[in-house]
Amino acid sequence: MSGVTPVAEAQIEYAAELLRAGKLVAFPTETVYGLGANALDAEAVARIFDVKGRPTSSPIIVHVSSFEMVQSVAAEWPPAAQALAQKFWPGALTLVLRKKAMVPALVTAGLNTVGVRMPSHPIALALLRSANVPVAAPSANRFTELSPTTAEHVRNSLGDHVDYILDGGPCAVGIESTVLSLAGGAAVLLRPGGISRAQIEAVIGPISKQVEATAGAHLSPGMHPRHYSPRTKLLLVRDGVVPEEGRGAYLQLNTPPHREVAKVMKMRAVSAEYAAVLYGMLHELDSQNYDWIAVELPSDEPEWEAVLDRLTRAASPEAKVPR
Repeated sequence: MSGVTPVAEAQIEYAAELLRAGKLVAFPTETVYGLGANALDAEAVARIFDVKGRPTSSPIIVHVSSFEMVQSVAAEWPPAAQALAQKFWPGALTLVLRKKAMVPALVTAGLNTVGVRMPSHPIALALLRSANVPVAAPSANRFTELSPTTAEHVRNSLGDHVDYILDGGPCAVGIESTVLSLAGGAAVLLRPGGISRAQIEAVIGPISKQVEATAGAHLSPGMHPRHYSPRTKLLLVRDGVVPEEGRGAYLQLNTPPHREVAKVMKMRAVSAEYAAVLYGMLHELDSQNYDWIAVELPSDEPEWEAVLDRLTRAASPEAKVPR
């Protein structure tokens, strides 16, 4: 297993045995930690929904380690999928395609499509190869809460409800994969993520965007209006204008807070670097009993699309995005 230590190999083989036996395994990917189950085992997948408290209207991405494994779950492979996979797989891009009948309806929210991704994290790939089954894996956290980017985040969120956790250290990308549908002919961006719109359009041309979830089953995970949220109230601000009351923390991009706050954490001004540390920063602050966390909004330039999506969905319902 290239890139995996001998100790990790034994752990991966054990985790793969658990997956084949219908158990749940949390594992690292380059985006966030996933809560995995054999995607072809409906009972195992049902445990994911139970452990996360996830509604069945939200489909789960299926992770694969080879193009042969893609063919076991996807009924089609259009030219655009081939071009994008050649460019971005393994990597942080999920492709939504027509599914094969053998994929349980629970995985796909009853839709006739399935999201498929080949992760680039060496432990994730080694696990998938060892298990030799496609693995359904949403983020390894309670539904709508902060996504985990370390094994400790998984433990804190799900505790002993997971049968095994593979610890691969912090996730490099730090936010979830981009989800792109190719199932309807035209390419539609369902969720911005680790691969930018510009990168995709450089390969296949212009793409459209599904702005919000449809009624009933969602076309992609991550389309709920409230998502990726810390327990602490999260507020989106501009120009350093933080609440006047309460003990709070501030994620600063450019402008210092207009008044003294309990903690200021300076964020990186490059979108990919910002994304890589965002959830980790929020996990840290969420554990410190602040009354609020204020986040200075990045610009609305295209490279910040995925970060802005996560921040907007993570914000408290009463927090209006400043214009």
